[in-house]
Amino acid sequence: MKEIKLLHTADIHIGMENYGRVDPNTGLNARVMDFLRRLSDMADYAIEQEVDVFIFAGDAYKTRDPNPTYQREFARRIKKVADAGIPVVLLVGNHDLPNIARRATSISIFDTLAVPNMYVCDREELRQITCRRGQPLQIAAVPYPLRSAVVSREDWQGKSLSELDVLLQNAMIDMIQGLAAQAAEHPDVPAILIGHFSVNEASQGSEQNIMIGRDVTVPRSVLTGPVWRYVALGHIHKHQSLNKDQQPPVIYSGSIERIDFGEEREPKGFVVAQIGDGPTTWDFVGGYRRQAREFVTIRVVVREAADPTAPVVRAIQERGDLSEAVVRVIVRLNQEQEPLLVEREIARAFEGIYFAAPLQKDIVRSERQRLGGVSVEELSPIQLLERYLQLRDVPAERAKLLLDQAEAIIKSCDETRAG
Repeated sequence: MKEIKLLHTADIHIGMENYGRVDPNTGLNARVMDFLRRLSDMADYAIEQEVDVFIFAGDAYKTRDPNPTYQREFARRIKKVADAGIPVVLLVGNHDLPNIARRATSISIFDTLAVPNMYVCDREELRQITCRRGQPLQIAAVPYPLRSAVVSREDWQGKSLSELDVLLQNAMIDMIQGLAAQAAEHPDVPAILIGHFSVNEASQGSEQNIMIGRDVTVPRSVLTGPVWRYVALGHIHKHQSLNKDQQPPVIYSGSIERIDFGEEREPKGFVVAQIGDGPTTWDFVGGYRRQAREFVTIRVVVREAADPTAPVVRAIQERGDLSEAVVRVIVRLNQEQEPLLVEREIARAFEGIYFAAPLQKDIVRSERQRLGGVSVEELSPIQLLERYLQLRDVPAERAKLLLDQAEAIIKSCDETRAG
């Protein structure tokens, strides 16, 4: 067979504005421009390095209803790839789904306009496409699973959330195995699987705080059938290979840019795979023309310092050039030192930094407040929470709401364990 060069990316999340200001040249948030520049780099790589197919495994935007400017900027870059004769496959992720059933997804417009060389996969299906140099390729698509689309309403009746999770997982397994059986009917045409979901052996990044909806995992073993030449996954932002050196490669490409400090040490980029007569090979490309924005944490302990400000300023200066970095400083100090910390001097040390997050103080209290002289072991979780809210002077109405919610969560956990 003629070799197929495949570019795999996911979780572009256009619209993320964390740690950014408005760029005066574009009118867009500077962090949004970071994501768009990385997308531009991928488009240029696909064209200049003669990629045969461009696979996007879900989550084009941060929100389900992106503004027209973000839609334009995403479309401009993706269409550039398609216009170069490279087929672009767009899978629907959880951030692309509408919040009301039967509404269009945020990427449906490409199908509606019948843009040449662009394929939108908004339901589970197996389709065959023709790659840039005429190579046939089977693509099995598994978009982000919606309970309403996968589990019948009759099956919902009387089921707990954990029982529904099992139903959805089993439906996903059946779906993937069914697609594998269909692909096996054409052994002369290579097949890949594209999915936007969590795998139970994957290492989660910090993206759970921006996930939309309750997550259900799929066993890795379901994805390693011999029919697949490559498995392209999205949804988890941390780049990782789940099948080690075995075939097929089961890969999360990871997000193209860092979302927050939880991804500070994670590599960001995209994956390029080679599908041929032998085993599929792949490489992680960390940056074509530029690297992802650097995030830097500076931790300073000043508990023994008479002047706590000076060590903090010195620690910032010693990190060298931070003009292109998003920086946060975490200071650990004693309660008595807090009034001595001169934040305006620390702010001056931040001059020249791309973006400085608010100063974080890790204060060691000289005496911990006691819970009314009662031993912690003698209190239930609800009683502990109630005492804590009292000590924090939380308004009575707000405290009652929090306590009611806590009781509901504990009850649900108890029912799950009992089941």
